[in-house]
Amino acid sequence: MRMTAVAGVLAVLAAGTAGGAPPAPSPGAVTGGALVGAAHGTGTLPPAHAVNGSGPAGRAPGDGAGASDAGAGGVGGPPRGWFVAVREVDPSVREDMRYAGARNFTGAVVDGYAEPVCLLTRPAAEALRRAQRRLLPRGYTLRVYDCYRPQRAVDRFVRWAREPDGPADLAAKAAHYPRVDRARLIPEGYIAEKSGHSRGSTLDVTLEHLSGRAVDMGTPFDFFDPRSHTDDPGAADTVRANRRLLRGVLAEQGFVNLPEEWWHFTHRPEAFPSTFFDFPVSVASLRP
Repeated sequence: MRMTAVAGVLAVLAAGTAGGAPPAPSPGAVTGGALVGAAHGTGTLPPAHAVNGSGPAGRAPGDGAGASDAGAGGVGGPPRGWFVAVREVDPSVREDMRYAGARNFTGAVVDGYAEPVCLLTRPAAEALRRAQRRLLPRGYTLRVYDCYRPQRAVDRFVRWAREPDGPADLAAKAAHYPRVDRARLIPEGYIAEKSGHSRGSTLDVTLEHLSGRAVDMGTPFDFFDPRSHTDDPGAADTVRANRRLLRGVLAEQGFVNLPEEWWHFTHRPEAFPSTFFDFPVSVASLRP
């Protein structure tokens, strides 16, 4: 890629943030059970596998287990000023929001996805912008598949996993879970009743060339198989190098990878380490 193209992308990014993002609210501005101090590096942090709570280690899309301050349906609207649309923080990050359309393992739009937009807590979104700035001069960009995920979407995944496969599901099975029966997705930990995504600081993301050409990551997104493990020993050298690049750039900005999924990252410390939200995925949800 010519450097003029890279410079153009950087110029757009700079223009979109020239005015500066509004300051995050003070820790005291948020109540309702969230560990607010963690957003600023204070407070008690979750354990190493808190993305999954006490549930099975490692899998998505319903990775994780419960929190004491979240009801069965999740907490309602976002605390004002703490969630942002990533496109407003960094318009150069590409969005391919799979659960807002039919291109996902359920084959349909998932409950709670009113718009194809990536929402994150402000600290996570700003960290993602910093990672993007490291990648752009190297000819890469980030492409996100999922960000904040409402509890109702996780509930839908659980209901779906308990339904039998039918003739209409053959394509999705081949693309996402070819070597495991749908009935085994919950027992094997690929789907659970709580997800770290519902806390707002977790996202699913990949690399892409600025030209639009895909980067070989070895498996598709949401491929329920050990081959999706970040350090899968059977992966080709190129694939392992690409996964290391993604993990390394994000780790520099505080993101922690889930070892069982090369695409899954949580920004630490989490702004809301024990709160599972349930507001719809839409820009309107962020408005007062």
